[in-house]
Amino acid sequence: MPLVFEPGEAFQIDSSEDWAHVGGERVKLQVAHIKLSHRRAFLVRAYLLQTHEMLFDAHWHAFRVFEGVPGRGIYDNMKTAVDRVGVGKKRDVNARFLSMTSHYVFEPEFCNPAAGWEKGQVEKNVRDARHRLWQVMPAFPDIDALNIWLEERCKALWAESNRPIEAACLIAGFRAKTRA
Repeated sequence: MPLVFEPGEAFQIDSSEDWAHVGGERVKLQVAHIKLSHRRAFLVRAYLLQTHEMLFDAHWHAFRVFEGVPGRGIYDNMKTAVDRVGVGKKRDVNARFLSMTSHYVFEPEFCNPAAGWEKGQVEKNVRDARHRLWQVMPAFPDIDALNIWLEERCKALWAESNRPIEAACLIAGFRAKTRA
C-alpha cells in the first residue's frame, strides 16, 4: 500500500463500537470512520446497527462532506462488503456493496486479512476518535443530533490539525479524476 496519496485518489474506511448518551440512555453504537488519504480529512458517523444501510449511508455522508468521490476505497474484509475471502486478493464481493461502488464510480480495494496496517490512517483515526470525540461528548436527544455534532466536531478538528483540509485542492483532485 502506498504511503503518499494524490488529491482525490483514495479514502479508507473502518468501524468501531462506542458508547454515547442518547435519549437519556447509555447506548452502544456502531461507528463508521471514513478518512481521505491525501488531506487526512475524516468523518465519523454513529448508527444503532451495523448493516448495509449503515455502510451505504456512511458513504453518502462522507462524499457529501468531502464534496466528491475519490477514485478508490480501501477496506478490510467486512461482512457487509465481502461475502467470501479467497486466496491472495481474491474476494467474492457482496452484490449490494458492488452496486453501491458502481453507483458512486469508485474502485474498492480490500486489505489482506489481519493486516490493519494496510489502512493505517483510518485505524489510527479510530483510536484517536476515542480521545478527541467520545470522551468529550455531551448527551444528545437522538442519534440525528449526535451525528450533527460529530460532523461539526470532525470539521473543527480538521481546522485545528497541522494539515487542514483545503477544499480547492480536494475539488481539483476529484475533478481531475472525472476528466481522466
